[in-house]
This record gives sequence, structure tokens and C-alpha cells, in this order.
Amino acid sequence: MKVKLLLTAITLSCLAIDVLAQVSISGKIVSADTNEPVVGANIRIDQSLSGCTTNGKGEFNINNLPDGKHVLRITHVSYTPKSVTTKGGEKNLLIKLQDSFTNIGQVVVTGTGTHHRMTDSPVPVSVITAKDLSNASVTSLDEALQKLTPSFSSMTNGMGTTLSLNGLPDDYFIFLENGKRLYGDDTYARINVAKIKRIEILNGASSALYGTNAIGGVINIITDDAKNAINVSSDTRYASKGRFTQSVNADVNTGKFGSYTSYRRQQAEGWQLNPYEENSKTHELEETGKVASTGFYANTVNQKFTFDATDKLSFYARGGYYDNKTRRPYEAYDYNILHETFNYGIGTQYMISKGNYITADYYADHFSSSYCFFKDNKTYNGKAGEEQVRKRTRNHNLSIKGIFKLGGRHKLSVGTEYIVDVLKSQTDNIAKEEAYTLALFAQDEIKLLRNLQALIGVRYIYHENFKNHATPNVALMYKPGKFNFRASYAAGFRTPTLSELYATDIAKKNDRLTIGNLDLKPEKNDYFSLSAEYVHERFSVSVNAFYNNIRDMIDYNTIATGDKAMEQYGHKEVRQRDNIAEAKVYGINVSANAYLGAGFNLSGGYTHLNTQDVELEQPIDKSIKNAYNINAQWAHSWKIYRLNINLNGRINSKRFSKSYGYAPDYQLWDLNTRHSFNLKSVIIEPGCGIENLFDYTDDRPYNSNYATLTPGRSFYISLSLKFKS
Repeated sequence: MKVKLLLTAITLSCLAIDVLAQVSISGKIVSADTNEPVVGANIRIDQSLSGCTTNGKGEFNINNLPDGKHVLRITHVSYTPKSVTTKGGEKNLLIKLQDSFTNIGQVVVTGTGTHHRMTDSPVPVSVITAKDLSNASVTSLDEALQKLTPSFSSMTNGMGTTLSLNGLPDDYFIFLENGKRLYGDDTYARINVAKIKRIEILNGASSALYGTNAIGGVINIITDDAKNAINVSSDTRYASKGRFTQSVNADVNTGKFGSYTSYRRQQAEGWQLNPYEENSKTHELEETGKVASTGFYANTVNQKFTFDATDKLSFYARGGYYDNKTRRPYEAYDYNILHETFNYGIGTQYMISKGNYITADYYADHFSSSYCFFKDNKTYNGKAGEEQVRKRTRNHNLSIKGIFKLGGRHKLSVGTEYIVDVLKSQTDNIAKEEAYTLALFAQDEIKLLRNLQALIGVRYIYHENFKNHATPNVALMYKPGKFNFRASYAAGFRTPTLSELYATDIAKKNDRLTIGNLDLKPEKNDYFSLSAEYVHERFSVSVNAFYNNIRDMIDYNTIATGDKAMEQYGHKEVRQRDNIAEAKVYGINVSANAYLGAGFNLSGGYTHLNTQDVELEQPIDKSIKNAYNINAQWAHSWKIYRLNINLNGRINSKRFSKSYGYAPDYQLWDLNTRHSFNLKSVIIEPGCGIENLFDYTDDRPYNSNYATLTPGRSFYISLSLKFKS
């Protein structure tokens, strides 16, 4: 009730503000070198929430501004940021931007929760831009993270795909969308890549700012909600094995109202890498109909409405639906799996003055997973034609946050968050369990000296099952000239999931019973990092060394076997989740980018990891030791036509699996071409390319630890159409 009263008070007080005389600012943005229009430049009004992006002619128009002077802040991934002061109602502005060959001007928010240019953020954040995604011709978020950053790796088996970041699986890092935490299963599969403006990646613990599970890192997906009058795009891609992706986005802004609609369809056939599997008893190879990569179809629909009451006050409402159904071969399986999610949310933002604002947000996520039987199944007592819901989760999140500048040396972030998690699972024998979390956090960004700044933060959490806990973080940044030196420490913790606490599962093939544990403790960690960065207009390089120590890790503990297990539990083997593990990760991330001239750009990254499961004296499950990314690009323009050629390589060392041993090392190379025709209001971009140039496949007999699921050398074609007005 108090939260509702506070939200009501904020809204009413904001609406009570007098609306001043409204004016508009319009103009055109061009390249200083070529005078060609700059398409997709972002314009934001200082001390205001208003802004827009340029259309295909480089034009922009911003309405509903109060009369008086305004500062326009212009950014674009390919140009140096610029600020321009204008008078109220000024028309036909001509703004020229200087080319930028490295990503030094990118604005990020994930490291501190406040806006900083990448080179000014006290917490290091790496960025993948929409331009990078387009050049690499990626269609999913997990593909983008693996192709473009060596810190990520993945493993796919019958249970789905598991991403790892710096050696830790996805239970230990979180996904955000525009700074709002995403919940439920299939989190990264739901993201429409065609709608992404940039991806911000924070390596390392950030529980103080983002709460539980942020032990290993944070991935923040910033979407492109352009405030043009009309913004319509279509992206189509087709590759072998029936891999098809179609995305359609339609944005409309009329005065104070905005509508943002997106739809994506993905589908693929399944394929084998080897038509044989090893018999577990005789160890002989036998023919199998099982597939390494499962066929599927998936649909994602998102809708967002905005209302800008004034240039300082805005509201939004959003909703989305996602489904994903497998298409497994009839001869080898009994059922398909259907995942469905719908979510909704509302929020408001009010800018009090320059650098001071308040936000309030509510978000809900409803997820379900079902078996769709096409044969009778004894394991789950399913009949052909039936659907059986195996799991439902509900997540509710209410948050209020304020950013306040205190003098010229302090920027204070304070807020509160209330979260409710609900789980129902027929297969895990959970009728209904739920838990709530209440959190308070505060963070101060302090400018100590001209080139020295610090960050100090803490989060206090009260969890219904695990009571009180606090997680601090501290960061320092020293910035002499073109160098940046950073040091940070963060403590984190991850609360056990409702499934880990309550789930009971029976594996009928080997008669093994797994039971939950109400005495589980939260997992905790200490994260330390040191980084150095050199940034030049045509060259940049960064090195980040880190150490992550995770304690009280939850793993399976066998508590009875054989006759004792049969006597007490009625099964041959019984195991329970318990805090029995400890892990240490030592690592180093290196990245570099260089503009070589004449349209040539070369970039790359390297990650080295030493992961240790202390109790078992072996690497962490699903971890790798070395990974490389290499990207070479050439681009050139001829009037309305621009050609972009991109070579992307991924080199992976062996990946460890606790159940299956090591998967082999591999390298994959892709060649992508994109042809852009800028016809002013319409941009047409056909593309074509070759995936897996050297035709590598992991063609060992069917197993659950393939190095990669690529079907071999593949050709693709794509077409992107964009209309902005």
C-alpha cells in the first residue's frame, strides 16, 4: 500500500507541472568529410527526456519542447559525439559529425546504472553495436555473444543450450532489457536481434546494483525505440537446413504518443552429425534417429506504448508473447516440448533537473513448459495427442530508483526493489511454492580529483527464506591522458531457486531419486579485477585480469546407494542438493581494435581462463581454457551504394563436461557481405555469405557433448528493408 501511495504521489506531482509554450527543433546531420547524410544518429535534449534519430536523409525533428535554449547531444557509433546549443524553435540546423574509427564515444549505462561514455565508466563495460550484429549477420542473441566476444561459450544437449560467461554457467549471470531484469526460462532466446541497438556486457559480480544471480556478470540489451514519425523495417534471412528468420518492426510517433511493435519468426529443420550412437552396454555403434540439433519454430511478439506528458515526464506500457516448439523425428522420440511466455509491464520516468530523475517500474513474467505427446509415453504417463504442463513460473518485480547529482563531485543512485517468485511443477512434485525478496540499494559515484574517480555501493536484501544479507562493491578509475586504469572489488550472492529447494525428481532409466533441500544456503562470491586501457582515435586496446571465488556452491550430494537406498527411499540411488562445492576462476580478457585506413578495420579478442572446482579438483563444468575472436572488415561507399565485407573467426579450446569429459577444440570462420542502397527514405540491404568456410563438423557418434552443432559449410541470403520518416 505504501508503494502504491508513493507511485501515485510521484505521478500526480509530476502531472501538476505547468506545461510551457511548446516549440520544435529540426535539422539535418551530415558527415563532415563527405557531406553525406548520417542515418540513425541519436539526438537527445539535455535536461529533457526528448530525443529522436535521423532518417534516411539525415533529417530530424523534435517536438513538444519548452521555449528557451537547449543543448542537443548527438551520438553515432561511427562518429565522434557532439553537443550543439540551440535557441527554442530553431529550424533547418546543419550539424556536421567527424568520423570515429574506434568505439570511444559509445554511451553505456550498465556498469554504474547511470550514463557514461565507455572510456569514462569506472566499471569496464564492453559493447556490441547494431552495426556489429549486422556485419556478422547473426540471428540470435547467444550466437551474437559467441561470435563477437570470446568471454562467452555454449553447450547444447537434449536439455537445451547453456551459455557460459568467463567459465560460469548462466545461473550466475543475468540478462537485462533496457536496464530491466528479465525473468523466466528461454531468456535470451526471446530477444529479437533486429530490434537491438547495442548489447552492453559487464564482466564480473554486480549484485550490489542488480541483485541476486549477478555473480558472474550482466548482459544489458538496449533496444532501438527510435522516435521518428514512422520507422518500419523488415529483416529476412534464409540458410541451409531450413533455417529461416523473419523480423518486422513498426514504430509510430504522433505528438506525445508512441507505438513500438515487433514480430519475429524463427524456424529450422533438425539435423544429425552422425547417424550412429554407441550402445551403453555393448559399446558397439548402432543406427539412431536422434538428432544433434532439434528442429523447431518460435514466435516473438512485443508491443510498447509511450506517452510523453511533457519533455520531462514520460510513461510506458509494454507486453509480449513468446512460444517455442520443437520438431523432433517421429521414429526416435515420443513428444515435443512447448515453451510459452507472456509478460507485461508499466513504468514512468520524471526528470527533476539536469542529471536528477526518478523512475518507477513494474514487470511480470509468466512462463510454462509442456510435453506435447505424439506417441504414448510410459515415463510421463502421456497419451498420443495430449499436452502435459510440466512447469510454470511466475515472476513479479516492482522497483523505484532515483539518480541525484550532489554538487559537482557526487552522483547518488538510490532505490528499492520488491520481487516475488512462484513455481509450480508437476514433474518435480511441486504444487505451488513462492518466495519474496525486498532490496534497498545505494551507490555514490565520487569525483576525487580531475583524473580520479571512485564508486562505492551496497545492496541490502531481505529474502523470505534466507533473511538478511548485504553486498558491497568498490571501484576506482584513474584516467591520465589516453590511458584508463581501473580496479574493483564486488561481493555477490545467489539465493537457491525454488526448484533447488523443493524439487523431487525420479530418473527412471537408472532409478535415481533427486530430492530438494530446505537447508540450502545462498552461494557467495568475492570478485576482484584490474584493467588497463589505451584509447586512440584509430586504435584501442584493453586488458582485464580478474579473480572470482565462489563459496557454498550448490551441487548434487549422493546420500544413499544400493540396499540402503532401496530400504529407506525405494530407489537404487538417492542424491540431494547441498552446499558442497567451491570454485575459483582466474582469467584475463584482452581486446583490440584498429582502423588501418582505406576502409579496413581489424579487431579481436582473447580470453584465458583457469577454472577450478576445488572439491572435485577439476575444471568447472562446461568451462573452456582459451577462446579467440577475430574480425576483419572492409567498407566503401559509392554515392547511394555501400559495400561491407566482413570476415569473422571463432577459435575455441576444449570444453570440459563433468558428465562426458572434454569436447574437442574447433575454429569456425564466416564470410559476410552486405550491400546498402540509401534511397533517402528507404534503405535496401541485400546480403549473402558463407558460414563455416572450412566445413568443420563434430561428426563423432551421437552424444551430448558436441563441440559445436554446425552442420558444415552453409550459404545464406538476407534482405533488410528500412523506412524512416
